[in-house]
Amino acid sequence: MTDENSPTGPLADPAPEMSWFGWGDPARAKTLDPALRDLIAQVLRTEPEERPAVAEDSVVLPASRLDDGTREALAGVVGAEHVRVDDAARLRRLGGKSTPDLLLRRSGAADPAPDAVVHPADHDEVERLLRVCSDARVAVVPFGGGTSVVGGVAPLRGGFPAVISLDLRRLDRLVSLDRVSATAVLGAGVRTPHAEALLGEHGYTLGHMPQSYEYATIGGYAATRSSGQASSGYGRFEDMVVSLRVATPRGTLELGGPPASAAGPDLRRLMLGSEGVLGVITEVGLRVRPRPEAVLDEAWSFPDFATGVAALRTLAQSDTRPTMARVLDEAETFVGAALGGREAAPGCQAVLGFEGTEADVAARSAAVREVLTAAGGTPLGADPVAHWRENRFSAPYLRDTLLSSGFVAETLETAATWTDLLPLYRAVSAALTGALDGDEGGVVVMCHVSHTYPTGASLYFTVATAAGEAPLERWDRAKRAASEAIVAHRGTITHHHAVGTDHRPWMAAEIGPLGGDVLRAVKAALDPEGVLNPGKLIPDPS
Repeated sequence: MTDENSPTGPLADPAPEMSWFGWGDPARAKTLDPALRDLIAQVLRTEPEERPAVAEDSVVLPASRLDDGTREALAGVVGAEHVRVDDAARLRRLGGKSTPDLLLRRSGAADPAPDAVVHPADHDEVERLLRVCSDARVAVVPFGGGTSVVGGVAPLRGGFPAVISLDLRRLDRLVSLDRVSATAVLGAGVRTPHAEALLGEHGYTLGHMPQSYEYATIGGYAATRSSGQASSGYGRFEDMVVSLRVATPRGTLELGGPPASAAGPDLRRLMLGSEGVLGVITEVGLRVRPRPEAVLDEAWSFPDFATGVAALRTLAQSDTRPTMARVLDEAETFVGAALGGREAAPGCQAVLGFEGTEADVAARSAAVREVLTAAGGTPLGADPVAHWRENRFSAPYLRDTLLSSGFVAETLETAATWTDLLPLYRAVSAALTGALDGDEGGVVVMCHVSHTYPTGASLYFTVATAAGEAPLERWDRAKRAASEAIVAHRGTITHHHAVGTDHRPWMAAEIGPLGGDVLRAVKAALDPEGVLNPGKLIPDPS
């Protein structure tokens, strides 16, 4: 048993390092069975073709630009063995895991590349490293799990002579656990499965399970305002955060702690979603929950997407909610069934989950069943949800397989009020279809609602299309068309993927010119030389 505020060390080995040109563990790569290959070719009007990634030893990285004096100063902080300039380390820090990222890696493109990968052990080392880099004018890109799909960890120099990837994996411990207050402090580098193991030993859970769960880190969740599949019950990650410890070139920010405060604007909220641009989050204090004693899953069918969305709205605006609730449109319902070798139910499907005590789960599921039946839903039992859970974390591996077969699959997300949600859904779907459907092949646009609020909900789109001769240009065209549609129809440019480089062109529309000035002023106060994650988040001055 851990006493109040008693630290606990790691319990589990770290996950295998991700593939340098794909998602996750290379040993878990998927293959397309003949029936699925035929279906994809028919729907996308293109025959599969082998497009393998280049061999790792054929990738040529630019020489490190880090000068000897700065390298020695960094080594003086963390030790020489924790300052790596070898090709293997740098290659695996070239960026995140978006489809454009992977297309570049697979082609052998390796510039920009970090000039070094540095592994600090704790907050104090991070702060000292930031001072060294600020003095030497070396850009710093914080790196957690490397799961960004919006360019958030791209090693951009931003006009500086060199850039380091600040890998936080060694900040991997449960710093403290307060059983009385039901809070825990975790290091920023703790990956989610390890966090659950550390907390589970004491009977607690975070309940945060995004698709990046296996590799993403606690600090990354805070820096990007992540949202997990059980957000209806546990809330978004930012809702769980009670305190932050942040290193900046000018010193340390210790933010939050008490359950509420009226001591001016909440600076903790300012750092949530700051993407390493304003400071490096090193420790995160979180609300934790007892591990649920009961879990119940249910699938439902609705005549159409609009009816399913209306049903989720009724739930979101009621006093009774599932822990997890998502509704898939007709296209995603069909594709999900096809991938599982099942016949798709007519209309669209919803998947719901309940977690808690036996009594609580029984009461909430009965109340939800009454609401959904009245809203036109038909219960399908638990089996479809079991299949969804089984394949939840393997979908990115299928994307890699499609890339190797001459197809492109990518996602984007947004959110809007309930009033604007369906018009936004139609506009983005049309923009993606119009940008991609043509002589180079067909396109499938799928969507689901996975995060609901009393005032609105998210939309998560998945797109599959033929790669064509210039897949990067094809996807860039589609992404721009979708982003313009999002802005025009009052959606947010990102609900939980963050801003990075990909969404930065639309940030001015999101926060306005004065909002951009505020972010630039804060950055100037915390990072006067501008070395922290340049080229991300903050829009250019108008």
